[in-house]
Amino acid sequence: MNSNLIQLSQEYEQQGYFVIRDYFSREELAILRNTILQFHEAWKAEHLAFYQHEAFNSSLITGSQFLNDQQRLTLFKFISSEKMMAIINTVLPDRPAFMNTQLFFNPCTKQQENFWHRDCQYDHDLAGQQQAIKETRVVHFRVPLFDEPGMELVPGSHTRWDTQEELDVRLARKRKFCSDELSTGKQVPLNAGDLLVFSADMIHRGLYGKDRLAFDTLIFDAAGDFVDYVDDDCLPNRSMLAQLSDSSIFDMIIALKKQLKTV
Repeated sequence: MNSNLIQLSQEYEQQGYFVIRDYFSREELAILRNTILQFHEAWKAEHLAFYQHEAFNSSLITGSQFLNDQQRLTLFKFISSEKMMAIINTVLPDRPAFMNTQLFFNPCTKQQENFWHRDCQYDHDLAGQQQAIKETRVVHFRVPLFDEPGMELVPGSHTRWDTQEELDVRLARKRKFCSDELSTGKQVPLNAGDLLVFSADMIHRGLYGKDRLAFDTLIFDAAGDFVDYVDDDCLPNRSMLAQLSDSSIFDMIIALKKQLKTV
């Protein structure tokens, strides 16, 4: 591992995130953006009422519902590209596995506020969340397709529990709201072509505004129990796998799924 990757690894372990500015070329970004926009328009048409009233993200981008096989292959090639895999293997060096993709955008309702959260809070009670922070590793690899306000993160919260202020705001209790400001929050603006890497379990929130459209790939450590979260339709078939320069994150999740079926 070269010195730059070592530094990024150390930064992630200490802070729970890092940003690489201008990581992707205009050409790489244009190809990705074109495919994502085709997905986004088809998804909005299918979920119009939801989109107009409350949506701020979509998922299963690599599935077959809205994209054809060639478009899906474009995404698989991007996700498993040398640039992406170098960072994925830096942050998750022990058997990283593909989990999902998500797309984050501005809600149509201007009054809709963003909110502080840890991803694990949607699956666990407070005790479970404390355990998840200690034992699991799920990471977002975010590529903004346009310049945007970015994210607000609480550095270091991926390995520690909430302060009283953070917990009250995140849970919207004691006259607090989950959209309130946090004294520990740090804003991280993003531009098209940047790569933001952050822990799913750290305290964070997206910042709405501008032409926000961010493509996230979620990767987990194979030691974690997340196989049931992965949709088979979102994985590449054998023909697609053969066309990837590095299929290891997909090979890993496919192997984990096979193991689960034999248990």
